[in-house]
Amino acid sequence: MKNYITEHQSPYLDLRAEVTDILFEGKSDFQDIVVADSKEYGRMLMLDGVFQTSDKDEFTYHENITHIPLFLHPSPKNVLIIGGGDGGAAREAVRHPEVERVTMVDIDGKVIELSKKYFPKISAAILENNPKLTVKVGDGIAFMKEAENFYDVIIVDCSDPVGPGEGLFTYDFYKDTYKALKDDGIFVQQTESPFMHRKLVREVFDAVGAIFPITRLYTAFIPLYPTGMHCFTMGSKKYDPLTWESNRKQTFETKYYNEGIQKSAFVLPNFVKELLYGEKHE
Repeated sequence: MKNYITEHQSPYLDLRAEVTDILFEGKSDFQDIVVADSKEYGRMLMLDGVFQTSDKDEFTYHENITHIPLFLHPSPKNVLIIGGGDGGAAREAVRHPEVERVTMVDIDGKVIELSKKYFPKISAAILENNPKLTVKVGDGIAFMKEAENFYDVIIVDCSDPVGPGEGLFTYDFYKDTYKALKDDGIFVQQTESPFMHRKLVREVFDAVGAIFPITRLYTAFIPLYPTGMHCFTMGSKKYDPLTWESNRKQTFETKYYNEGIQKSAFVLPNFVKELLYGEKHE
């Protein structure tokens, strides 16, 4: 008999993965957690019924959410990651020679501990006690409220806008993010699928655009996520990715990211441009 784990991506669409073993199934103080070995994606992490990452495709997400803002900024010394409990964004951020300090704040310590146990390649920087990295278990929203004019880049590597991630998709949170950044700071947040989550994408883009002088959206192919088309919303105080020119050499290997991606990720299909800049859509 075959076993499956299923994400209900919409009332009318499910993504189902055949699994060989359920390694962990339980609850933290904040959410349901499943770790499973699947035949197609390898080991997978599922939170509140939503696929979060897999050994097979994790690089597509972590490289895009991390390297695009870090290479846009000419000197990203202080980096803050809100969420990111699997450790993938932290792993990528510490690879930049320019980065001196990475602070990761995730509300769910159980996710961090399970990731260290079951996803050692993704959580490598945590497991290795990388000297650049500080991991804090706590409320990222509260942490952001206390910060001011300190970070060069802030990466919001959050789960979906339900449960513990809901408060990370608000105007007030983006105002606090702006305050926490230096005068030339950059903020990036994962913002779901522009094909399936149109209302959310437009609302976040409008909220960030009301606060940041430069607001852009970029896309990436992430096979595990709904439709495989994912987007990230960027708020920047100074640097516009549409006029970016290479400011330093990449000194490490990547599987997805390259200089061409740094530019082409911001080239949007017409239906996404209409969503962001045309009439409001419901």
